[in-house]
Amino acid sequence: MKLGIVGLPNVGKSTLFNAITKAGAESANYPFCTIEPNVAIVDVPDERLNRLAKMYGLNKVTYTAIEFVDIAGLVKGASKGEGLGNKFLSHIREVDAIIHVVRCFEDPNVAHVDGSIDPIRDIETINLELIFADIELLEKRIEKVKKQAKSGEKKYLEELGFLNGVLRHLESNRPVRSMEMEPEWKKYAEGLFLLTSKPVLYCANISEDDLADTAENPYLEELKTYIDKEKAELMVICAKIEEEIAQLDDDERDLFLSEMGIDESGLERLIKKSYKLLGLISFITVNDKEVRAWTIVNGTKAPQAAGKIHSDFERGFIRAEVVSYDDLIKVGSYNAAKEQGLVRSEGKDYVMKDGDVTLFRFNV
Repeated sequence: MKLGIVGLPNVGKSTLFNAITKAGAESANYPFCTIEPNVAIVDVPDERLNRLAKMYGLNKVTYTAIEFVDIAGLVKGASKGEGLGNKFLSHIREVDAIIHVVRCFEDPNVAHVDGSIDPIRDIETINLELIFADIELLEKRIEKVKKQAKSGEKKYLEELGFLNGVLRHLESNRPVRSMEMEPEWKKYAEGLFLLTSKPVLYCANISEDDLADTAENPYLEELKTYIDKEKAELMVICAKIEEEIAQLDDDERDLFLSEMGIDESGLERLIKKSYKLLGLISFITVNDKEVRAWTIVNGTKAPQAAGKIHSDFERGFIRAEVVSYDDLIKVGSYNAAKEQGLVRSEGKDYVMKDGDVTLFRFNV
């Protein structure tokens, strides 16, 4: 899972990425960082794994991971190549979802590229560049399908009608993700790899003073209304605080969060919300060495989930022995869960659920 962090200069994007990098299990800085993106790979927090490790007496816990890509330099005119825009747009095209950092704080010591704080204007500056890039790609596709449609074949005529509808939507300065469409056309649109069809999580970066009472921030209510229309998600974060939290050890971090009256850091919320944004869930496996989480798309059936572990598991799938995490914790052990009939034997049509503790039986 790869998430691209975008935003105008001086909105707190790099501060947020620094927090992610410090919290990450692994980070890499590519050369020529003004051109190439920075990358951080971070564990997806999941307290369930720690509780299961304690129950089973295991020391090794393997979390699933999420990759953040810091995409710098997107400016007005990027779709026409301004600021090495084409290079940066190609980086956005490679990610699964976009984290769009929006500045919602005043600070006379931090200049704004446009001279004033206006979150919606900032969003539209970047969104318009993505829309322009999509229009260019779509116009090329339409020209190709027009030639095919001359044959009179129904499928090409329908495709041409759909593409023209998407083009009109983009030309009204609206992203593709806000467009209502039938499931089969939605799947087709995803195959076009349009930038504005990607799911977006907007991060409203507020000041430390506003963190205690976000209602005091003058930008957030208008921002929420705007983002709802776009069919995107919003979360509020203070990137500066997150960077400070990331530098603390576990005990100091817990104390800091407790003093602030919050259960988890904004970074943890960001990772979990990103996970949900992409429609992903985790199932869990336990063996004599480790407890491990595996990422799958919500709706995945048992054989395909088994294939995430090894292709042989899917090819020779017999059944999945499944117990829900909540049931397992409630009764206190796997044996107790079996005795109480909570461990189920599921076949090829079983749709995996988040938190399924699973043992796959297979034969190759």
